[in-house]
Order: sequence, then C-alpha cells, then structure tokens
Amino acid sequence: MKPTLLVLAAGMGSRYGGLKQLDAVGPSGETILDYAVFDAIRAGFGRVVFVIRKEFEEAFRAQVAAKYAGRVQVDFVFQALDALPTGFAPPPGREKPWGTGHAVWCAREAVKEPFAVIGADDYFGRDAFEKLAAHLSANPKSEISNQKFAMVGYRLANTLSENGAVSRGVCAATADGTLQRVVEHTGILREEVGLGTSDAGQRKKFTGEEIVSMNCWAFTPALFAVLDRQFAEFLKMRGGELKSEFYLPEAVSQQIAAGEAAVRVLPTTASWFGVTYREDKPRVQAALAGLVEKGEYPAQLFPTP
Repeated sequence: MKPTLLVLAAGMGSRYGGLKQLDAVGPSGETILDYAVFDAIRAGFGRVVFVIRKEFEEAFRAQVAAKYAGRVQVDFVFQALDALPTGFAPPPGREKPWGTGHAVWCAREAVKEPFAVIGADDYFGRDAFEKLAAHLSANPKSEISNQKFAMVGYRLANTLSENGAVSRGVCAATADGTLQRVVEHTGILREEVGLGTSDAGQRKKFTGEEIVSMNCWAFTPALFAVLDRQFAEFLKMRGGELKSEFYLPEAVSQQIAAGEAAVRVLPTTASWFGVTYREDKPRVQAALAGLVEKGEYPAQLFPTP
C-alpha cells in the first residue's frame, strides 16, 4: 500500500500578503508546493490529498491539480469553520477555521492508509520525503491499534529566516530517537545565533544544532480516533473563543504524554525553507535555482505533455 501525502493548504498567508501556495518560485514557474509533490512522488507516495478552503477549489484545480494529472492521484478535502463534531457550532463572530489539528481532522473520512502531513508553504527537501516513505513502508498496517508515528526533525540552524523572527518547536527525544515533547520558542533570530524567548518569558540560547519540528509528520489512520476525542474536548473548553486554534503538534504531544502514541524522530540534514515573509522569496528562488543547477531537480518539474 503506497502512503498518502496530506497537504495542509487552507491558510491565506496573512504575513505574506496573499495566497502564497500558488506563487511561482522555481526556475520554470514552479510553486514551492510543486517541489513537495515532486519529492513525494519519487519517494513512493501514491496519492496527494489537499486540505483547502472551498473558495480556493477552482484555483487549486486549475493551477495545482491539473499539472499532476497522470502522475499521482489528487483529491481534495475542505476545511470549513462549521466543519465540527455533532453538537458543536462556531461562535458568532468567528471567521477562521480551527487550526492545523482541525485541518487533519477534516481528512478523517478521506484517508484510510498510512499518510504524511506537511504544510503547503514550505520546502522540506528530498531526504525528508524519503525518510517519511521508508518509515511508512516499514510500518504499512493501518489498523486502529497501530500508533507508531514519526516526525522529521531539522537542525534549528537550517530553518531560520534572514528577514525576521520565527517560532520553532524544539524537540526533546530519548537516546533511541523517541520523541518526548516539543517546546515552542518564539522570537528566534538568525543574527542572534539562535537567541530566542521561551513561552515562560525566559531568554534561552541555542547552539543551532537543536532538533526542531517543522510539522512534517508520518501517521497511520489510528491518529483520527484520538484526534476526534481531543478536538471535541478542545471545543468544550475553548470553542467559544474567536481565535482559539487546535494545533496538531500540541495534540500529538498530548497523545505522547498520555501514552496513546509513540513518535520516532527522523533526523535530516536537509535545509528547510519557506516564504514566511515576502522578503524571503528571492532567497527561496535562489536556493531552488541552485538545487536545479546541482541536478537535484529537473529544470521543469512537471512539463506539459
């Protein structure tokens, strides 16, 4: 059974100023998302499911799905504000859906096989998809009891922006590579060589060698049953708030703490990069052009037949 790639693509990219998932950054007009799909296909993924908002559907079908036709199966799942468990409704005045955990929850009926989860905004690198595919292929069963998950871990130094502060989830793992927890740190600046602010308001220095989560995950469908319960609990406690979000990393961390899941860290030396700020775009374009020059990618990822 080939694994599925679940792409979270419902965000509008407020800091970037537009629908950055469809912005051209590759030498032949490719989007950053095209590189993820290309890497997933050559790593052995057999299907791509996009979680989008309904109002994006026409643009995604025309500008994204069409170019993958004949190369990989493409399906869509819609994340909507009112897509909620029975008995719940969004509060008056709320405008946005409920975050990354909610986005994955929305795919519960569409994904029945082992799957990876990524965001649509980021470049993860070929090595990440090869590691995800290897993990999922070695763990092919999709029974509800199978909760051997994984997360690709990046060196902190390979994930920083030159154009502003970033938030990163720093991972703690056991000696055998089992994830224990992810601690979010904000205000991390490249020029300060990893000096950031923790959630507790304390300053912390980083070496740059720390392993961080960039939300690049491997799951089995066992995730959904627990996620369903967690989302309902979240809505009971915070469903009346206008801006509360049900985050996937927090949900996974809770599962680890409760002994409901085991997550293996898959370290990669690949550089992660994304277009967090509009000023990041030239650097991303240069990096991708360099990878094409080195032969990591063809000059055109998805040529028109």
